[in-house]
Amino acid sequence: MQTSQKHHSAAGLHMLYPQVYCSPQFQAKDNKDFSDIPSKENFFTLESSTASGSLTSYDSPSVSITSGRSPFSPQVSQSCISDLHPSPDNVYGSPLSGVSSFAYDEAGVKSKIRELEVSLLSGDTKVEEFSGFSPAVGKSWNWDELLALTPQLDLKEVLVEAARAVADGDFATAYGFLDVLEQMVSVSGSPIQRLGTYMAEGLRARLEGSGSNIYKALKCNEPTGRELMSYMSVLYEICPYWKFAYTTANAAILEAIAGETRVHIIDFQIAQGSQYMFLIQELAKRPGGPPFLRVTGVDDSQSTYARGGGLSLVGERLTKLAQSCGVPFEFHDAVMSGCKVQREHLGVEPGFAVVVNFPYVLHHMPDESVSVENHRDRLLHLIKSLSPKLVTLVEQESNTNTSPFLSRFVETLDYYTAMFESIDVARPRDDKQRISAEQHCVARDIVNMIACEESERVERHEVLGKWRVRMMMAGFTGWPVSTSAAFAASEMLKGYDKNYKLGGNEGALYLFWKRRPMATCSTWKPNPNPNQIG
Repeated sequence: MQTSQKHHSAAGLHMLYPQVYCSPQFQAKDNKDFSDIPSKENFFTLESSTASGSLTSYDSPSVSITSGRSPFSPQVSQSCISDLHPSPDNVYGSPLSGVSSFAYDEAGVKSKIRELEVSLLSGDTKVEEFSGFSPAVGKSWNWDELLALTPQLDLKEVLVEAARAVADGDFATAYGFLDVLEQMVSVSGSPIQRLGTYMAEGLRARLEGSGSNIYKALKCNEPTGRELMSYMSVLYEICPYWKFAYTTANAAILEAIAGETRVHIIDFQIAQGSQYMFLIQELAKRPGGPPFLRVTGVDDSQSTYARGGGLSLVGERLTKLAQSCGVPFEFHDAVMSGCKVQREHLGVEPGFAVVVNFPYVLHHMPDESVSVENHRDRLLHLIKSLSPKLVTLVEQESNTNTSPFLSRFVETLDYYTAMFESIDVARPRDDKQRISAEQHCVARDIVNMIACEESERVERHEVLGKWRVRMMMAGFTGWPVSTSAAFAASEMLKGYDKNYKLGGNEGALYLFWKRRPMATCSTWKPNPNPNQIG
């Protein structure tokens, strides 16, 4: 039976993003999935009584980071798109620009990343586990039968089969599955039903792509600054992902700058500056008095709506707080995308201990698979040239950067299933605030990862193993996350569902939802031996 034609006017899925389309990319590729989840033998959680490794102790309460109400961080905007030159063949390395005292070894980058991917290479079991859902060889799908059986169908299997059809360029089958999915998804349903709504919309956007940039297209549906701040605040309060970033980074920073009298922190996604409100309050308590603190906030002017004002307002709030706490303070704003940042924009001066903070932002920087400029690695080399006291890196533990489409789709399905489950325990399913928060703050990322390719796809997550390679190739060496940071994070998690857990591996701190790693915090210092990589 032929596919129904009703997809052209399907409102159930299409109501969310009526104009959000990117150039379609349908070429099927090798479906391999690289992962870097810590092995059971090398991993431990806070409940482990026999834990071993570099983060075995969480009983050091030397740093206390309090939580407070703050909006969820905004998405990065895309002013750097204009200077991208996609090069599909240039996947493993490219010449870098920027000042650095570390000699960039292009051959070394290629070798290191290839070594990592070969070592992680395995069959894509996540994709293969759904293979039994396919019809018998030589038979076509019976759409009327499937539509009648929707209550009995497994939504994850239907989503993967729809993505498989898109990857194979079988548009009739893909649209048929979208018709089936319309009957199965709901923005007020179970976690997988809610997620399925946005993943199906991503598939439709991919099929009907018009070539416009997804984030720019989404501007037509964005709420006002005040409304979006409210949605972000909901997510900030009901799930700990941003508090994990702020808490662990602050604790690591406080330990790194102990005894310093002049401190300069450079933050590449400062949002509303909430992280530094907590930090300033802690510095005010420091024995012997606080240091002189300079904060440089990097953020794109196009994301001003998410802060309810520009970076100048962030600086004003932090300045007033610092004055009330007796902390000598100076704010410097760099109103630009991280893709545009050069050394002269950061206000670095001699005599300051420099700390750089990357909270869920580096994955937005295009790398060698997108642009010959390779802004991701260029920025890391620039930071290395500043000889920072510490670099903090917090990222989602997901692999969506260079994965082929189908593998990326299944990885997105797996990761966000866990995220939506974690959100689900905090609010009723018909809660309007939660629905709006998911639509405006999470769905954007999901649709972008599914619908877009090349420079239009800005959500490009990498697992910690790949971040390690990048950091080491840029001249950094890993520095174990302190026990005080782990303790502060564990204290913060006491206010959340018991299924959130912490774990450690190779000096990094992991945030889990059940057994799924969701985010990692790692800390880095310049390699004292620049001739040795890793």
